[in-house]
Amino acid sequence: MARGKVQLRRIENPVHRQVTFCKRRAGLLKKAKELSVLCDAEIGLVIFSAHGKLYELATKGTMQGLIEKYLKFTRGTQLEAVTEARPLVLDAKEETNVLKQEIDTLQKGITYLFGGGLGTMAMDELQVLEKNLEIWMYHVRSMKVLENTSVTNFVPFATDTSFPLIIQDGIFQL
Repeated sequence: MARGKVQLRRIENPVHRQVTFCKRRAGLLKKAKELSVLCDAEIGLVIFSAHGKLYELATKGTMQGLIEKYLKFTRGTQLEAVTEARPLVLDAKEETNVLKQEIDTLQKGITYLFGGGLGTMAMDELQVLEKNLEIWMYHVRSMKVLENTSVTNFVPFATDTSFPLIIQDGIFQL
């Protein structure tokens, strides 16, 4: 007897969500191992849970070795050159300007949300605001989890932007 289709949406009950995560994670890892054995494939799998815990699988060698191999096949050498050219630490003045820009962006978005903005927002502005609100909520939730737990094996939260509160599209830039 076949199962019905599972509706793909977030599971609201946190206990059911955690149980589903554990079962599906185990199934995904098992499938990856089977694919590696059956097809002699080199597989690397990285999973970050909602609580910030890291799960990884490297079927041949190490995860670092797989990442290096991946970077060789992709434009990894170009990414390294761009990363090295960018300064890693901002001076105090630049950091202050970035934080001021984030505050201005947040204030402008809040003004629009509560109807205090001049006129209406365009659809692309609304989409950018929605995207960034989701990112900001995720950051707040992640920080709350880190603050409220005594578990020490969390992986630091990583983003692809150095300042996640800045709207990249420049629509709200003043």
